Amino acid sequence: MAAMFNWATLNVAEQRAALARPQLADSASLRQQVQLIIDTVKLQGDKALLSYSQQFDGLAANSLQLSEAKKRSLLLALLPERKAAIELAYDNIRKFHAAQLPRDIDVETSAGVVCQLKNRPISAVGLYIPGGSAPLPSTVLMLGVPAQLAGCPRTVLVTPPGKPDADDIAPEILYAAELCGIAEIYTVGGAQAIAALAYGTATIGKVDKIFGPGNRYVTEAKQLVSQDVAGAMIDMPAGPSEVLVLADNSANPAFVAADLLSQAEHGPDSQVILVSDSAALIDAVKTEVATQLQLLPRKDIASAALSHSRYILTENLAQAVAVTNAYAPEHLIVQTCCDDELTEQFSSAASIFVGQWTPESAGDYASGTNHVLPTYGYSKTVSSLSLSDFYRRYTVQTLSAAGIRNIGPAIITLAEAESLDAHANAVRLRLAALNNINQG
Repeated sequence: MAAMFNWATLNVAEQRAALARPQLADSASLRQQVQLIIDTVKLQGDKALLSYSQQFDGLAANSLQLSEAKKRSLLLALLPERKAAIELAYDNIRKFHAAQLPRDIDVETSAGVVCQLKNRPISAVGLYIPGGSAPLPSTVLMLGVPAQLAGCPRTVLVTPPGKPDADDIAPEILYAAELCGIAEIYTVGGAQAIAALAYGTATIGKVDKIFGPGNRYVTEAKQLVSQDVAGAMIDMPAGPSEVLVLADNSANPAFVAADLLSQAEHGPDSQVILVSDSAALIDAVKTEVATQLQLLPRKDIASAALSHSRYILTENLAQAVAVTNAYAPEHLIVQTCCDDELTEQFSSAASIFVGQWTPESAGDYASGTNHVLPTYGYSKTVSSLSLSDFYRRYTVQTLSAAGIRNIGPAIITLAEAESLDAHANAVRLRLAALNNINQG
């Protein structure tokens, strides 16, 4: 079970250890394995994808691309209540992200000098959607909706193959993809899918940027291809999922325990933390966690996550806020008597859930915010996924004759200060040409 700490009694080193994430697997060994997969896909293309499908998924055959006919057949199995839930989530996510549409900027910085900032959708994006024991239609919406709103000309979805046939994909994933206008769907998972998206094969065309969560192989593959100029950009660095709940004695222990367990069931390397100024609440939550855990189908996974999770007792809520900011959680749930006041004090959480009626599950599925978030402390500097991630921004500047006259002398002075004579000369020639025109 989770360890208990009294923050006020810890020295600096012990405090740092109390907030440490679970150790990631041997990164050197993992990197070698993933690099081999990437190199093989680059060299062999579809042949490598089919070989890995046999090796990792146990499938003798995989057509790689899901046909429209097969998709229609699978969609017939979608339960009406699930279809309605996906539609509700789609509508809310679309509303929130549509409000983020960027605007181009046009500014005359000096007389005759016009500078513009323009936004254009990324040409080709690849969406990685985890499958297997926990297919994630919610992630299709979180990635597909902003791609759709941005107007990306090409959106590609990859997801691990189904069983017993490769194209037996969860109908929930397919319906979410249909709502988002995604027609290009491939039954490929793991590091090999990331390699295919980054470099392209005969069947899967290369994309410019890759989005989506995955296991440690997928995460490592994303990091590797993003460091290769011939590869592809990625959405963000990410690791195991995590939640921190900050609660005082006014919180409902059952709600807090449920929130901790909802994150713990993600995976054995997930981490959940309760920070509170109330020892009584912590004790009550411990009891609730033990009770609720026994009812979970994924209790073995949740138990493994709890083994490296934490209960932290602080002297007061101000100290609890400081602990929270130091940890920089992916998800932060606030259940106190002064939620609104505290919410303004957080400086590093990726997504905040305020009040007893706001479970983290709301953001995972249907409130409208995006659940693709930085983890492992990256939220100190990296933001949650938003519509802007599906655009490229670039600048345009236009100088008239009056414009180059106005700022030209300053450009020459600054270029000379940096000993860049060719820069200065590019301006001198133009000013000289203008003087000749005027004298003529």
